[in-house]
This record gives sequence, structure tokens and C-alpha cells, in this order.
Amino acid sequence: MTREGAQAAPSGDARSEPQARERPPRWIDSHAHVTAREFDADRDDALARAFAGGVDALIAIGAGYGVEANAEAVALAARDDRVWAAVGVHPHDAALLDDAGRAKLAGWLAAPRVVAVGECGLDYFYMHSPRDVQQRVFAEQLGLARERGLPVVIHVRSEDESAYEHLLAIWNAEGGGALRGVLHCYTGSLAFAKRALDRGLEVSFSGILTFKKDRGLREVARALPLERLLVETDAPLLAPEGQRGRRNEPAWVAKVGEVLASVQGRPVDEVAAVTSANARRLFGLSECTDLRGAA
Repeated sequence: MTREGAQAAPSGDARSEPQARERPPRWIDSHAHVTAREFDADRDDALARAFAGGVDALIAIGAGYGVEANAEAVALAARDDRVWAAVGVHPHDAALLDDAGRAKLAGWLAAPRVVAVGECGLDYFYMHSPRDVQQRVFAEQLGLARERGLPVVIHVRSEDESAYEHLLAIWNAEGGGALRGVLHCYTGSLAFAKRALDRGLEVSFSGILTFKKDRGLREVARALPLERLLVETDAPLLAPEGQRGRRNEPAWVAKVGEVLASVQGRPVDEVAAVTSANARRLFGLSECTDLRGAA
């Protein structure tokens, strides 16, 4: 359409159309604790900023704040069609899981917009739950994922390789090849990441990738295939470089993607498109509903 009062250009002349505005990259935040208490004062505003700023969808992680907190992620996903939920028992809370919690977990996993089990896994750094309990509860959740055909969102942390080795052993024992999952907020070695990819796992990077002192993580990200990578904020934790010390939020997931694009030598829009497609595939989002703004 020409401006009012202007003479129309001849048919086929590019001047007959205003220059199209370039569509900004669109992202999926594959891991955000948006039901955490840090968002209680402005949760809707934080989500609005994300969706207005280039985030098409996010996975609300219910685990990590006690077993009962999963209910809030399920409820948020039920009221906003750009949010899906993952429910599970974080390794910090493994010792809190009892039969009542198991029954509730089964109920939450049956909710229509719950697309993953987790985050679950092993944390030998803080040791809020004994190792053997963490291992047992992680194996239980892998069993739930296998039975329900859901992917698993995995947390793993330790000062040495022990948690990584134990985690992969449990993954293999519980049917690794029949399971799908993602190592969230990955900070491990390139060698382990390659072994995890071979066992059907994906890798997700958080704001740590943007830190000036990344401790070699960018070299890991450079060497891994983009087709197996996701991006996340892990909000409210791990705000990216430039926002350090502030509460993290989903609107900043693009900052992770931009650094990933830089280290891989790829255009940002390609990284946005591929990591978003990877998230859709892993979590089955296209089977749930169309994403607003998705291509």
C-alpha cells in the first residue's frame, strides 16, 4: 500500500511496497523457574517482556523449590498457551520424596501441558540429599519418563566427574536408548557431552556461556553440533553478562543464543531457528499447540 496521496508505482516495482521490517530472531527458553518466589511480585510482567522481546515459548520447571512447587508450574502452563511445564524432583529434594509425593507427581505428569519429567538428576556439589537417595529417585523418574514417553530434564553437578559418571550409568541402566532428555545448564567437559549425545541426550546452555570467565565452556559449545543444542535462562538464576547480580528472566535468553552464535560462527537468526526447532522436537511442542509467532 502506498502512502496516502502518493502515486502508486508500476506493478512489480519494489517501490510499490514499503520495505518489510526484518523479523527479529525468535527463541524458546527451554528451562526457566518462572513460578519461583522471585517472580511473585511481577510474574505476568516478566512473561510479557519475554513474549514481546522475542521469546515464543518457555518450559516452566516445577522442580527445585520443594516437591509441592510443581503444582504452580502446572497451573501456569494451564493458563498461558505459550508456557509448558516440566515436573519432577530435584536432587536437592530427593530425600523429601515420599509416597504422597509420588502420587502427586503421577497426577501432575498426567496434566495436558506437562511435556517433560524434571528437573531431576544428581548434585554432589551441595549434597542436600544423600548420594544413594539421589540415585534412586533419579532412576525412579527415568522410569516414569520411559513409561509415559516423556523427555527428561537433567541436572548434574559435582566437583569431579563422579556425578557425571553415575548419572550416565543410571541413564544407561534405565534404558538410555529408549529415553530422550537434555542436560540442562551444561558446564561439563566436551568429552562427556559427546558421550551424552551418543546416548540420546541433548545439551542446553545457560547464561554461564556468556560469562567473561566461562572456564572453557565456549570451547565446548563451539565443538558441539547445533542440531543437538538448546538455550535457556534457568531464571531467576544465572543472569547473563551485563546483567550479573540481577534476577534473571526469560527475556534474556537471546543473550545466550547470541554468544552461542558467535562461538559457532553462525548467524543469530539461524541459531534461534535451530535451537527452537530442537526444543519443539524434544518436548513435542508442535504436537501440543501452535506457538504464537512461530514460523
